Amino acid sequence: MSIEYVVVSEGEQDEPIELPTEEDGSLLLSTIAAQFAGASGLKYRAGGRLRGLRLADEHVLPPAEGWAAHRYFCAFPRIESATAALRPRCSDLIVLGLPWKTSEEAVRDYFTAFGELLMVQVKRDTKTGLSKGFGFVKFADYEAQMRALGRRHMIDGRWCDVRIPNSKEGGSAAHRKVFVGRCTESLTADDLREYFGAFGQVTDVFVPKPFRAFSFVTFLDPEVAQSLCGQDHIIKGVSVNISSASPKRERGARSQLMGWGLVEGTPRVYSWPPDAWHHSAPLTDTKPYLKYE
Repeated sequence: MSIEYVVVSEGEQDEPIELPTEEDGSLLLSTIAAQFAGASGLKYRAGGRLRGLRLADEHVLPPAEGWAAHRYFCAFPRIESATAALRPRCSDLIVLGLPWKTSEEAVRDYFTAFGELLMVQVKRDTKTGLSKGFGFVKFADYEAQMRALGRRHMIDGRWCDVRIPNSKEGGSAAHRKVFVGRCTESLTADDLREYFGAFGQVTDVFVPKPFRAFSFVTFLDPEVAQSLCGQDHIIKGVSVNISSASPKRERGARSQLMGWGLVEGTPRVYSWPPDAWHHSAPLTDTKPYLKYE
């Protein structure tokens, strides 16, 4: 059999390379790995779905319809690690503000640029069949989800927002925030931001001043926060415990401050003039009332 050249790329969007087949029509795995380090096989897309190719004795076998029928890209083995096991699953994302004319195919074409999609749906009225102006997408890869969440989107000439459902900002603050206990003064806000940034996008880190042996970390995705709760983590040699920063905890902290509220960062002095207080008898002391936090 004459030598045939197979069009292969690392990913679907990458520039392809032509690789030579063997005399029996197969493609050596070593030939693939020489161009794409770490590749363990080939796959291709048919009818919108991914298909893998058979591997026998380090030879990748062509599909029934022959090599020329498809373009191929590399398959890589999954690398399992302790950090990867803790990564949260992708969420269904709601797409708000879709033009009425936008179809599911148009939504799929747009968001495919961010990564592989598992689901695309445009919600329609059951009686009229017309679009309701919003839909849902779900990515296969968490990094693709975060790329889509981090920006606005122009779809069919209209700005659209992508969010995690039931939330204006990707989940309520209580669900996106975790309580980090057993902290030491050696752990800075930058240390916490760097460590927890490996699990998901961190939007805020709060370390009380004066130091109180705890901190709060807020994530963009509430699923990241909830996946970390109940676990111990070692940060720069310090064992910290992660729990939910529930509203109950926050209410308790406020009640301990006698209703004055927690002022993040710096102490505040409240100076109230005498006429701001309601008393049955006039005040004889004209000095302002000072309250320290």
